[in-house]
Amino acid sequence: MVRGSQRRKLQKFTRLCGREEGLRVKRSCPSCGSELGVEEKRGKGNPISIQLFPPELVEHIISFLPVRDLVALGQTCRYFHEVCDGEGVWRRICRRLSPRLQDQGSGVRPWKRAAILNYTKCLYFQAFGGRRRCLSKSVAPLLAHGYRRFLPTKDHVFILDYVGTLFFLKNALVSTLGQMQWKRACRYVVLCRGAKDFASDPRCDTVYRKYLYVLATREQQEVVGTTSSRACDCVEVYLQSSGQRVFKMTFHHSMTFKQIVLVGQETQRALLLLTEEGKIYSLVVNETQLDQPRSYTVQLALRKVSHYLPHLRVACMTSNQSSTLYVTDQGGVYFEVHTPGVYRDLFGTLQAFDPLDQQMPLALSLPAKILFCALGYNHLGLVDEFGRIFMQGNNRYGQLGTGDKMDRGEPTQVRYLQRPVTLWCGLNHSLVLSQSSEFSKELLGCGCGAGGRLPGWPKGSASFVKLQVKVPLCACALCATRECLYILSSHDIEQHAPYRDLPASRVVGTPEPSLGARAPQDPGGMAQACEEYLSQIHSCQTLQDRMEKMKEIVGWMPLMAAQKDFFWEALDMLQRAEGGGGGVGPPAPEI
Repeated sequence: MVRGSQRRKLQKFTRLCGREEGLRVKRSCPSCGSELGVEEKRGKGNPISIQLFPPELVEHIISFLPVRDLVALGQTCRYFHEVCDGEGVWRRICRRLSPRLQDQGSGVRPWKRAAILNYTKCLYFQAFGGRRRCLSKSVAPLLAHGYRRFLPTKDHVFILDYVGTLFFLKNALVSTLGQMQWKRACRYVVLCRGAKDFASDPRCDTVYRKYLYVLATREQQEVVGTTSSRACDCVEVYLQSSGQRVFKMTFHHSMTFKQIVLVGQETQRALLLLTEEGKIYSLVVNETQLDQPRSYTVQLALRKVSHYLPHLRVACMTSNQSSTLYVTDQGGVYFEVHTPGVYRDLFGTLQAFDPLDQQMPLALSLPAKILFCALGYNHLGLVDEFGRIFMQGNNRYGQLGTGDKMDRGEPTQVRYLQRPVTLWCGLNHSLVLSQSSEFSKELLGCGCGAGGRLPGWPKGSASFVKLQVKVPLCACALCATRECLYILSSHDIEQHAPYRDLPASRVVGTPEPSLGARAPQDPGGMAQACEEYLSQIHSCQTLQDRMEKMKEIVGWMPLMAAQKDFFWEALDMLQRAEGGGGGVGPPAPEI
C-alpha cells in the first residue's frame, strides 16, 4: 500500500512514465559508462540516463545544492565534474549567495571566483578573557564581495572587499534572552567606496588608533564650472569611533598609488605612499590638528629609498611606530629604523646607526627571494620563496621561536616551520598560520603568553607551539590585539601557492639530507651550481641574452641585497654601453 502511494506520487511529479510503469533511472556515469547505483529491477521498463535531461535543467537543479555538496558531486565522475564546473552553475550560485552583487569581477573564471569568495568570506574572533574560549563570527555584510583585508581599531573593525568597498563593523549592545550584552562586530555600515587601501596607527595597542586613513580614487572636475572630470587618488581621514570624515587630501591625476602605511608619532605622522611604479612618496601631517576645520597644503616628497636607489621597484611595505620595511619585486629587503633603541634590538649594535639620517635604507642579508614579511615592535619575520621562515630582533620573551631567549642581530631560520599561510608579529609574541594537511589548518604561536594571548600556553613558549584555537579551513589572515584574536577567512581561486621546492644548489655548506646517504658536508654544491650557471650562459646566442641570463643568475645566488644591487647596476651599465655602440664608460646621468 505504501509502495503504491509512493509510486503514484513519483509518477505525478515527474510525468516521465505512465501510470502502470514506474520510473527507473540508471545512475551511471554517461561519459565513462561505469555503474554507480543499484542494479535495476528485471523486466520493468527501460532505464533513464541523467544524460537525457536538458543541460539547462541539470544545471538549474544542481545550482540549489550547497557549495560543499556541489564540490563533492563534481568529484564523483567526469560528467558531473564538467557540469558542476560550468560557469552557468556558479553564476546561479553567486546570485543566490550575493543577490545584490553588481559586478562579478575579472579573471579566467569570474563567476566561480565570485561565488567562492562570497561563500568563504567570514571574520572570526576569540576574546582572550572571559569564559568563552571559542571562535565567534562577526556580522557578514551582504554587499561585500569577499574579504581582502581587515583592521581592528579601538572600538570597531574595518573590512575592505575585492571591489573597493570599505565596511565599518560596529560593536554594540544587543539583547540576548532578555539580557543586554556587548558584542563585537555585530552591525555594519558602508564607510566609503572606491577604496584601494587603508591604515591606522601602526602600534599593536588599538587605543592609539583614533583615525583611519583611506587611500581611494575619486572623480574630480578638470575645470571649475564644467562637467568634464577625471579620476584622482586621494587620502581621506575618518574618525574610527563614528566614521565621520574629518580631512581629505587630493593628489595630481598623474600620480596613482596602491598602498599606504603610517609611521611616527601623532604630531609628526608620516604617510608613506607606494606608487604603481614601485616608488615611495611621503608627507607629514599633525593628527592633533585634523579635527580643526581649516585648509592647508602639505608637501609630497620622494622617500630616500626611492631617491638614492632609483633602480629599485618596491612591491610592498610594512611599518610600526619607529621603523619601516620595504620588499622589492626582486625579493630584496630594505629597512628604515628611526630610533636607537629599536635599532639596537633589531641589529644588536648601534655601530651603523646615524641619528641625523634616519631615512637611509639598510639592506638585509638574505639567502633567497623574500615573498612577504611581518614587523613587530622590535622583531620581525620574513618568509622566502622556498617557504622558509627567518626571524630577527629582540628575543626577551622567546618571540622569535628559536627555542631560546637570545637576541638575533641577523635573520635566523626557524627550521622546524615551513610554508606558512601567513605570519604576524606583535609586541612580544608571534603567530603563524600553518597548513597542517590538505583539509585543515592550525595556529602556532611563541613568545609571551600573558593575558591569554597564546591560548593554551599561559606561561608562553620560546618555540612555536600549537594553540588551542579551531582554525577555519579557508583562513588566510590573522591579527591580535590586547583583548582579542581575529582570523579572516576568504579563498581566492586565482591565488596559487607561491612556494617552490628548494634545489640542492641553493644550500651552501649544508646540503639537503637524502634518505640512505650521508655525504660529507662541503661547499662543493655551490661550485657545481656555478658550473651549471656558466653552461647556461654559454648556451645563449647573443651578448644581450647572456646579460639577461646573468641578471637572472644573480637573483638566484645567495648574495646580500647590496651585492645583488651592485651586480645588477653593473650589468645595466654594460648593456647600455653595448647598446650605444661605444666603449664601456660611465652612464649618462639620469634625470
